[in-house]
Amino acid sequence: MFDRKARAAEAQNLLADIIAAARKAGADNADALFSESRSLSAGVRLGKPEDVESSESREIGLRVLIGQRQACVSTTVFTPDAMAQTVERAIGMARLAPEDKFCGLADPAQLARDEQDLDLLDDVDLPMADLLERARACEAAALDVAGITNSEGGSASRSAGLIAFAASNGFSGYGFGGSHSISAVAIAGRDTGMERDWDYAAAPYFSDLPSPEAIGRNAGERAVKRLNPRKIESQAMPVVYENRVANSLLGHLAGAINGAAVARGTSFLKDKLGEEIFAAGLDVIDDPLRKRGFRSRWFDMEGVARQTRKLIDNGRLTTWLLDCGTARQLGMQSTGHASRGIASPPSPGPTNLYLAAGKLSPAELIADIKLGLFVTEMMGSSVNGLTGDYSRGAAGYLIRDGKLAEPVSEITIAGNLKQMFRAITPANDLIFKYGTDAPTLRVDGMTIAGR
Repeated sequence: MFDRKARAAEAQNLLADIIAAARKAGADNADALFSESRSLSAGVRLGKPEDVESSESREIGLRVLIGQRQACVSTTVFTPDAMAQTVERAIGMARLAPEDKFCGLADPAQLARDEQDLDLLDDVDLPMADLLERARACEAAALDVAGITNSEGGSASRSAGLIAFAASNGFSGYGFGGSHSISAVAIAGRDTGMERDWDYAAAPYFSDLPSPEAIGRNAGERAVKRLNPRKIESQAMPVVYENRVANSLLGHLAGAINGAAVARGTSFLKDKLGEEIFAAGLDVIDDPLRKRGFRSRWFDMEGVARQTRKLIDNGRLTTWLLDCGTARQLGMQSTGHASRGIASPPSPGPTNLYLAAGKLSPAELIADIKLGLFVTEMMGSSVNGLTGDYSRGAAGYLIRDGKLAEPVSEITIAGNLKQMFRAITPANDLIFKYGTDAPTLRVDGMTIAGR
């Protein structure tokens, strides 16, 4: 899909040229981001093509700094005149921008120097006809499950891209990446008794995907199991989050330890650095250097070297997620977590985030629960970042005497994340599937609002 060496050389030359032009036009410093991507996706419903897309994009985002003022612009046209106009526009905007005493490039001492191949792009370039066939096979497997009456479709996609970044402090780096995916959504039942469920898989390497038939069959079986759900009475009980929804709890953690929220004072964990906020023995890890990881990259979007970090070490909060700006606000150093849109300044965010697996199987995790809730789907969100108060809609299954029982729906789960984090017990079924991942998690003492 890409002539990798040629693409990387062209991108780095474009970045060097636009940064040099910005410095010549009056910028004290500048950095620039190049993004190129190509993708194909195919969707079918009841065997017929329904959503077929092909897209290509090439963009450069430029940030210029004049004193303590900065501006970001972007362009998709790389002619000399267009690049010159982009630089002129950025310089003009920066001169009018308000001062930001925390903006600036990364300290050269923190820059990434050792290029790493993280194996994020394979050579499998499926044509549209193959993607359509995979989508059909996935949906057909779902429709073959007894009890499935309809389908919202099957889909398959593949993509590949290049990200390159350079700055006037001397950094220049790039990385290729791509993904393949397969999914299906199945509907069981009829009239007012219909239920739906889905399955999905994605991976940078095609060889790491399960078969379309396995994904479709699982989507169908899950939909059938959800038929005839009941409502339950409001009460307190243990809640067990299936591993495909448990990662939402890590998402709330990532938001609470984001340096921007901490610097604004809007995080319920703002005073908890160095303290035990999870149970002893639990680790939450951010690993930007994982081979074939969805969010892997050896440098962040300020050129800072990335490293694997235990954000939670034996239950203790060890760090914030920081880019250079939020680090300066907090009197700290960047942790290499700068992310960036093509026309926006850097901001902190996680990479490959996961909660380490426990020792119990999911069956062992629920074995002593007399009455509880096993959550397989979540919807809506009411989470107060300042207090940690938590409320989300959910559906799943009752747990009776240590076993999964009848399906339930129209439930609200409520609690407070400070207490929930300390009450987490993980199972051993961690799978790296989404970029933010967790095993099945048990949280005791939750409040369930039912009928």
